[in-house]
Amino acid sequence: MGFKRRQLLRWLGFGGVVNLSACVQQWATQGETNRSIAATPAPSPAMSPSVQSRLLEQQGIVDPARGDVRIVVISDLNSQYGSTDYEPEVDRAIALIPGWQPDLVLCGGDMVAGQSASLSRAEIQAMWAGFDRHISAPLRQAKIPFGFTLGNHDASGAKASNGRFLFANDRDLAAVYWNDPQHHSGLQFVDRARYPFYYSFQQNDIFFLVWDASTATISADQLSWVERSLASSAAQSAKLRIAIGHLPLYAVAVGRNNPGEYLDNGDRLRALLERYQVHTYISGHDHAYYPGHVGQLQMLHCGVLGSGIRSLLNGNSPLMKTLTVIDVNLAAADTIYTTYDAKTLKVIDQRILPRYIASPTGKILRRDLEWSDLTAAEKSA
Repeated sequence: MGFKRRQLLRWLGFGGVVNLSACVQQWATQGETNRSIAATPAPSPAMSPSVQSRLLEQQGIVDPARGDVRIVVISDLNSQYGSTDYEPEVDRAIALIPGWQPDLVLCGGDMVAGQSASLSRAEIQAMWAGFDRHISAPLRQAKIPFGFTLGNHDASGAKASNGRFLFANDRDLAAVYWNDPQHHSGLQFVDRARYPFYYSFQQNDIFFLVWDASTATISADQLSWVERSLASSAAQSAKLRIAIGHLPLYAVAVGRNNPGEYLDNGDRLRALLERYQVHTYISGHDHAYYPGHVGQLQMLHCGVLGSGIRSLLNGNSPLMKTLTVIDVNLAAADTIYTTYDAKTLKVIDQRILPRYIASPTGKILRRDLEWSDLTAAEKSA
């Protein structure tokens, strides 16, 4: 990380993105700020980019300086088990996303609320229909490509002792939904042989690798595929490489710091990604926003838009639902985050977040800091 970039991050400290609902009635109980914002129409796909951008400005929502490529990141959208509806913050985010004019939307998983043996196939299908109504169809109509990783609530890879998937219906119906041509994601695939579980695609000179991190274990077969994919000419000729998985390499949130809630052998997986110059690993699951890094690998723990906000493992930052805009500078192979509090639509200053997270398996530094910036007490904590 160069000095200019680090200096800019110190001053800006930005992190995630939030959106706006068209339903004024839902906002009427949330105070004067939300009522005034709701009175302005949300952007729609039919509006021109300039009109969409002006609507953000009219609502007092920051539209940051644009990079070469713009990505909006959302994650953990689901509500209670079996729900076919979504929290207001999810609908607001989807309504506002066209206003940021992204080249791509990424989701860190948990798009539906499965992983319950009591759910029937019909109920799981109804959840995916609800997802399509609230999230996927509006993005398709706006012609915004949608990349994603499957989470434990979408298509858990957990297996019984006999090797069979414990949530086979979840996985089967996730595959049915995503392989339906009507639900096309708009991605430029490099390898979709195991889509939607793990796959790769390339957008705007960036190579994206998605692995199946719906459980803590990445299988040996999948790791072989990961290495082949990252070593490929498509990956290595790209100007930036980004990996995406639901479980993080290192835990950042209370209740997500037990084995099984983060990926096994996180240091080894990080070393694999670093070997092939992966710039960023994007994950969900922890329901807490934290932009950090370990070694050379940037890590975006992208927080939650749906239900179940969690506290970070240390520090006293407020509980927040978040959405993040990433602006990419391809020449510098660099990224700037602008993160929004989903309830207030205000930009989050990352300096309110802990300077580091004391994960059970390693120390994660906030992305604007280096090891040399820590005090002796922080280094030994």
